[in-house]
Amino acid sequence: MKKYICIPCGYIYDPELGDEDSGIAPGTKFEDIPEDWTCPICGVGKEEFEPVEE
Repeated sequence: MKKYICIPCGYIYDPELGDEDSGIAPGTKFEDIPEDWTCPICGVGKEEFEPVEE
């Protein structure tokens, strides 16, 4: 599964880890996160994230 990076702050959403503090279970693809989810570090929306090139 692809990781996504928050452009403003550099937080990386890793689908293998999820974001349990926000109720996103491990194994949740970025595309499957609710549209109202925000970056746990800086608070921007999903539109501010880009795929990480590995």
